[in-house]
Amino acid sequence: MFAHILEFLGRSPPDPVRLPLTGSHWPVLIVLTTYLVFIKILGPMFMQSRKPYDLNGVIKAYNIIQIAYNMILLVFAVYFMVGPGDYSFKCISNLPLDHEYKNWERWLSYSYFFNKFMDLLETVFFVLRKKDRQITFLHVFHHVYMVYFGFLYLYYYGYGGHAFFLITFNVVVHVLMYTYYYQSSVNQNLRNDLWWKKYITIVQLIQFGIILSHSIYILRQDDCHTSRLSATWGSIISVIFIILFGNFYLRAYIIPQKKKTSRRVH
Repeated sequence: MFAHILEFLGRSPPDPVRLPLTGSHWPVLIVLTTYLVFIKILGPMFMQSRKPYDLNGVIKAYNIIQIAYNMILLVFAVYFMVGPGDYSFKCISNLPLDHEYKNWERWLSYSYFFNKFMDLLETVFFVLRKKDRQITFLHVFHHVYMVYFGFLYLYYYGYGGHAFFLITFNVVVHVLMYTYYYQSSVNQNLRNDLWWKKYITIVQLIQFGIILSHSIYILRQDDCHTSRLSATWGSIISVIFIILFGNFYLRAYIIPQKKKTSRRVH
């Protein structure tokens, strides 16, 4: 097994075009290591004797940028898949290297990957605002996983293809999520009163359900030449995230609601 892992890690990228941060493991690992050291060690030490920073203006701007970025990416991604990319959703493969729209596939895939680095700033804001309770295992695991798995896919399987179809659902979730964050930053009193807040988690769970279903569908087709590792790992990580986000939804919404109902009865 160890030999297979070394063989996998030693593979050359199938696409010779290497965009920034996709040329080797090291840049991505350095960024993620710096991120983890800051949010777990250096950041809390720096903030220990300081008051929380007022970053409301910065966060508003950040949320607006994220909403616009993900909306534009979503429009171009859907247009590309059903238009010039001509994806067959029964079996999605990366476009050939000489395809006339290959650069579309490269830059759209890369735009999503780069956005995962932008997402890391969210945790930095938590640290600087002393919102340590929001830096949960789910939060950190999700951010680190999305960056590194995104890199692994681009490096070992190229741009686009099956994973590009799957991440489009995540872009939809991000539009909803950052819209909620923006509304919360505009009026802090609305943070816990926005009626659709819990539906963001429901949409996330639906997203993972779709990814799991489509990945299993791909794996059941012996004649489909798409990335089977992408479909396999998509299935596994979807189950993990369904458990993690399901647990979050249970603790954040179901259990508190039951406690309120119980108090009213008694």
